[in-house]
Amino acid sequence: MSNLEALVGQRLGSLAGSTSHALAVALPGGRRLGPADADVTLRLNSLAPLAHVVAGQIGRLAEDYVEGRIDIDGAMRPVIDVASGLMRDDPTLVAESAGPLAWWRGLMLRSKSLARHKAEVDAKQVQFHYDVSDDFYALWLDARRVYSCAYYRRPEMTLAQAQEAKLEHVCRKLMLKPGERFLDIGAGWGGLLLWAAEHYGVRATGITLSKNQHAYVNRLIEERGLGGRVEMRLQDYRHLPETEPFDKIASIGMVEHVGRANLPRYFDKIRNLLKPGGLLLNHGITAGGTRNAQLGAGIGDFIERYIFPGGELLHVSHVLKVMADQGLEGVDTENLRPHYARTLWGWSDGLEAQLDKARSLVGEKVVRAYRLYLAGSAMSFERGWLALHQMLATKPSGKLDEGTLRGAQSAYPFNREYIYR
Repeated sequence: MSNLEALVGQRLGSLAGSTSHALAVALPGGRRLGPADADVTLRLNSLAPLAHVVAGQIGRLAEDYVEGRIDIDGAMRPVIDVASGLMRDDPTLVAESAGPLAWWRGLMLRSKSLARHKAEVDAKQVQFHYDVSDDFYALWLDARRVYSCAYYRRPEMTLAQAQEAKLEHVCRKLMLKPGERFLDIGAGWGGLLLWAAEHYGVRATGITLSKNQHAYVNRLIEERGLGGRVEMRLQDYRHLPETEPFDKIASIGMVEHVGRANLPRYFDKIRNLLKPGGLLLNHGITAGGTRNAQLGAGIGDFIERYIFPGGELLHVSHVLKVMADQGLEGVDTENLRPHYARTLWGWSDGLEAQLDKARSLVGEKVVRAYRLYLAGSAMSFERGWLALHQMLATKPSGKLDEGTLRGAQSAYPFNREYIYR
């Protein structure tokens, strides 16, 4: 037995005290490390992944799986349990730059962020993810194809019910009213856009960079007779005209694609698109740590390569600061982190139940990437490595006597009762 194999054996033994499931490694040629009755087995097609097991680089092991260097036997929940046990460090902790080179590193990160979030680059990155296959996403999303965190208002809710509860929660927070102009930035497959139009009577505009989503939503608009009331555009947020401001704006699952360097521009654009006194609901994935732009242990690199190129994690405190810097007043912030963990497990279970069909649609490599992405993301939200925040903000009107409270300067009533009535 080599020294590396001995180290692997030690790592497998150490899992007993940190996970509920056992892990074994099957080496090329048939030799096996770990218990014979393990819940999860990594079947190696080469010896190279052994180093990733020892180092706890679960992102690299995920890449090994996608590229066929290993196969995995076991259900997704035990697989994710042992993956978390292999990790040596909290993935939200990163080495902080210090000394005379700190400013230079910050400048380089800003330059990289700006380059990777030019309009034409963002379009390609969005299409890389969302245009994989509409039929593939339909296998494991709810019937409305809502691809963002659900809201389990009651514990017994199904995924589909919780997604409708989320759409309703967003519309209530925004206090949507008939005839208002409503903008949905990053409108996906139109779940919120159509819900707001059909249930609240707004004049709704949605934008997306996904060609598949754009075509799909426009078919729904025609089928439901919503032409003239609902519009779906294939358009970058930077190119939206500011000549006729909106009463209310929602940005759902969008902020994590904007990039740190572009965030001031993003919220400045939203402020310019909002009427004085209007409301913004910004719903997005935020970092569990305060300084990490991605998750460690190779997880962020895996997501960048196979799932969401260009994604950047920001802590909620940073997002709120930039919103304030751009003249938007934060009035309510809600953390839905465990709701996203449950949502992702729902998606994971849906995909696991349709693996053969999924493979026929997108191929083995994409299916492998998404199996680990969905279950691994669920783990990340469960453990607090990622969070999901809804941030409600206003564009103050400057009128002290506006609303029911003097100094409100917006439609927001400065209490939460209206959301739940």
